[in-house]
Amino acid sequence: MPSTVTRGRARRLGRYPDPSGRTREVVCRAGSGGSLLVIDRDATTREEQRLVAHLGADEPAENATLVCEQYLRAGAGAPCRALTDADLCEPPFADEAATYPHSPGPASPPVSVDPLACLSLVETGMSIPELRWCRMCAGREPPALVPMSLRDAIAEAEAYEPLRTLSREALARHHRDQAVSTVALGAELARVLESPIVLNRRLREVVLGRVGRGELSMSEIAIRCGRVKRDRHGNVSGETSWLARRLGLLAEGGQGAPTRWIHSDVLALIARDGLGIAPREVELG
Repeated sequence: MPSTVTRGRARRLGRYPDPSGRTREVVCRAGSGGSLLVIDRDATTREEQRLVAHLGADEPAENATLVCEQYLRAGAGAPCRALTDADLCEPPFADEAATYPHSPGPASPPVSVDPLACLSLVETGMSIPELRWCRMCAGREPPALVPMSLRDAIAEAEAYEPLRTLSREALARHHRDQAVSTVALGAELARVLESPIVLNRRLREVVLGRVGRGELSMSEIAIRCGRVKRDRHGNVSGETSWLARRLGLLAEGGQGAPTRWIHSDVLALIARDGLGIAPREVELG
């Protein structure tokens, strides 16, 4: 399955019958600025399009499949607004980025989170520099700064803090600074705060801990979550590969590395049904 979709073409993610018996489908297609639109539409006419989700360019492409799975599991046809022309032309959270409430922050300059990441002003071809998270390429003198999204920086650290706080403080410092662009960082922070796609590190740690102590097996957890498979003799076992992909232990099909992200609904399913604990116990703050 391809990891990206070209503009104007849609990739089918799933199908379902609506209450009147008509077949509807969930597809994803390219949006503005590398984003992905997940759309529910009539499978025959391709009309009556509804927006299920609008994923930012910095979110893994496989998240479209996760969103579709949750949408269908929750009962497709749930209230979704109609797709508009603006959805095709604007990146997600554009309004939030423009009106993001900046809280007061200290006047000290941005600081590095670790030796390989820092918040810095970079030249991007605009008339003013842009405030961005950057990856520091070691082994070069001076070290080169390569812009990266806040979500990618969080994924590399597998932690939200101190990146969220540093981003808020930097946005507050430069809120009225006409010599610095904060549009990209503001949009990235809005996506992190609003997205249902969350880090899976704590969930992975808890599952591996329970399995390591012999309290549960990966197969048992998958079965509890309703992910069951049968061999040719009818023997039932848990779909452990599904669980391993959600935990970031195995890469999704077509991907080179495991994901550090999971849909919050899937995290809650694994926590409640698979482990018998409250989702907050495996959520990273």
